[in-house]
Amino acid sequence: MLDSLLQRIRIVLVNTTHPGNIGGAARAMKNMGLSQLYLVEPREYPADKAVWRAAGAQDVLENAIVVETLDEAVAECGLVVGTSARERRIPWPLLTPRECGERAMVEAQHHDVAIVFGREDRGLTNEELQKCNYHVHIPANPEYSALNLATAVQVLCYEMRVAWLTAKEGQLPHFDDWDQPPADHKALELYFDHLQQTLETLSFIEPGNPRQTMTRLRRLYSRIRLDEMELSILRGVLTSVQNYIYHTDNRIKALEKEQDGE
Repeated sequence: MLDSLLQRIRIVLVNTTHPGNIGGAARAMKNMGLSQLYLVEPREYPADKAVWRAAGAQDVLENAIVVETLDEAVAECGLVVGTSARERRIPWPLLTPRECGERAMVEAQHHDVAIVFGREDRGLTNEELQKCNYHVHIPANPEYSALNLATAVQVLCYEMRVAWLTAKEGQLPHFDDWDQPPADHKALELYFDHLQQTLETLSFIEPGNPRQTMTRLRRLYSRIRLDEMELSILRGVLTSVQNYIYHTDNRIKALEKEQDGE
């Protein structure tokens, strides 16, 4: 099983501008034994520059999966980690590269893992980062911290490799054992849509304008890491709330109709 762990970790590149960086990322991945490359709306791909930079990793490029949205790229993943080079207004649970490698390797024993990299010029958007369970930051020289995309991929793939080698020696740290698998990204996104809809119905948040409320709720659930059963319970709670509102509204309308008839 340990031999297949690296194959359960996917590297996701979002809106990559330069095809050479895609090739460089593919080469970095193959150097460290990873092979699952997902590309979200690359600016230019396929491209000869990508093949040239990939050197002997053309097989990683040939098997790369191109999708239109980040949600598609990480839908089946139980752990999603987004790379972030700067502090955000609302801080998120943060991992070091070493911690990222260890956690990814432990969780890859149970489900697919995604490490998400953003655009060369501005990284991931706040909305994209909010879809991640954790953020990872590479502590580069603060006087010159701008890493090339392929270099950043290389750093984190190296940490995956180190964690994998540690796991083969039986020394990888384990995290809390649990009785249910964590909810995957797709299920969580459906829950957040359901939650926002319910809160809008309750007038707790303004329809179409949740401000920072939904962002902070996302962060709360990211810290907790809901499992499948917990998520099912919460979806049931929301459905019950919506049903109660529906039946209450109908009773009020019925009473008003009776009063109008009098």
